[in-house]
Amino acid sequence: MTDTVGDPGRQLQAGEEVRVAIVSPGAMGSALGRGYVEGGARVLACVVGRSQRTRALAHGLELVDSLDDAVGAADIVLSVVPPGEAVAVARAIGRSAAATGVTPLVADLNAIAPATVDRVAAALAGLDFVDGSISGPPPDRASGRGRTRLYLSGPRAGEIAALVHPRLEPRVLTGAVGAASALKMSTASLYKGLAALFLQATAAAQQAGVLDAMLDDLAPTFPDQVGALGSWLALSASKADRYVDEMREIAATQAAAGLPPELFEAMATVWERVARSSLGALTPEEAGGLADAAEVIRALDLPAAGHPPEL
Repeated sequence: MTDTVGDPGRQLQAGEEVRVAIVSPGAMGSALGRGYVEGGARVLACVVGRSQRTRALAHGLELVDSLDDAVGAADIVLSVVPPGEAVAVARAIGRSAAATGVTPLVADLNAIAPATVDRVAAALAGLDFVDGSISGPPPDRASGRGRTRLYLSGPRAGEIAALVHPRLEPRVLTGAVGAASALKMSTASLYKGLAALFLQATAAAQQAGVLDAMLDDLAPTFPDQVGALGSWLALSASKADRYVDEMREIAATQAAAGLPPELFEAMATVWERVARSSLGALTPEEAGGLADAAEVIRALDLPAAGHPPEL
């Protein structure tokens, strides 16, 4: 029995080590990579020019000196980057593949609109492409934060799903390339949109002096959100800069479906302002230690454009 991975002309024999390049190893990409290492893959990544935090997050991966080195050695390349960088990173992967003379299978796992998926695929011209999206927290052994699913679409999606990862649930969707991203745009609109709604609603309630009464009223309907409100909003704030482009991708997705895009264009504005707050400057690791809801809401008070809150 054989499994085809990477170059369509090359048969990867069952039991042969699969080589996976992660671009790039932030919290999510590193957790994906470490799980694939546990599953028996060789996982490479390049952190040259990246922050000390990223270097620390990439522990357990094989670090190489350049993107060319990572792509050139890989059967499979996984792009896990902020949505605003997806097309540029796809171009860089394509250049590295051309420079090193390889044809890896490339999966884009970013939070992007189906129309952006088309641009990513065009940037990877000549390389086989899988559309993917991730639902849930980084699938790390220490996180203990619930299940993580990897949704995949496209003719070769099954090859990415076949990679062994002990904490990841792969799901191959029927339909054309773009289905996995369309799903992500739908689920993220609720997950991150709900966080933005809670943020604005609780900030307004605190200003009016009715925050405790509001949370008491909401608790029966939203027990998980109210019970962990401070840590949830703080963690969301630490990712606000990434959420801005994601909200715009959702707006574009909804516009393409004939729906008004203004709702998620406004959500992008909310997260832009949160990104300028003191909590927006924190890393997720730093934000994870904050739990006092009132204190977090004060720090996340949404200023008028150009006027960050004073803490």
